[in-house]
Amino acid sequence: MMIRVTDFSKVYGRTVAVDGISFDVGAGQILGLLGPNGAGKTTTLRTLAGILLPTRGQLSVDGCDVVRQAICAKQRLAYVPDEPGLFEALTVWEHLQFTAAAYRIRDFAPQANELLQRFELDSQRDLVVHELSRGMRQKVAIVCAYLQNPRAMVFDEPLTGLDPRGIRTVKESIRQHASAGMTAIVSSHLLPLVEDLCTHLLVLHQGRVRFQGSIDQARALLAGSQRPASLEEVFFQITRDDQRDDQQTAC
Repeated sequence: MMIRVTDFSKVYGRTVAVDGISFDVGAGQILGLLGPNGAGKTTTLRTLAGILLPTRGQLSVDGCDVVRQAICAKQRLAYVPDEPGLFEALTVWEHLQFTAAAYRIRDFAPQANELLQRFELDSQRDLVVHELSRGMRQKVAIVCAYLQNPRAMVFDEPLTGLDPRGIRTVKESIRQHASAGMTAIVSSHLLPLVEDLCTHLLVLHQGRVRFQGSIDQARALLAGSQRPASLEEVFFQITRDDQRDDQQTAC
């Protein structure tokens, strides 16, 4: 498996953010990561990216343990956060130069130019980041991530600030790279995005896994209805059942 998470927990003081979750994502799969606010989604992605350390458990990317083989794992995975962590005083092109130097990418210019054109950033290449709109900043972060040529990518709310054309470009790029074998995890509250883009689904609630499987398996949870269930209906069914179980346990 390209991404493997086994018995992963993350605790902040007395708060359990993630509670013993396990899941795998294979090469070429696009996993939609869903859950209410505070479910543990961003904590899971940040730990996979090596930004946070796990309290317990093991996480690996392409066979590289994210703790014991941190450099190996980071070379194989690119992380696009919900808030792009860019350098305000650098230009768009300087961000690509920096990424190429950090990941020791030789002769990066042809690929970088192609990415700038694809994401409609070519005319902004010499602008410093603080002059860019929120959507353009998001596209810069995505372009830098693709320049790394990662085996896996994780996106935390990747469409924030993007216009319709930018949304379509990002979705098409994820599909294209997945068809070439790249693994992707997309965390989003936009259920139509996940339903349209993802092949598999992982639902977290209160730090625990509530569902994992294919999109078709998720829809099968509401089998017997007169029409195909939407992902929105499946999501609310899963979380409603969880809330009912929690209430019964409390009683």
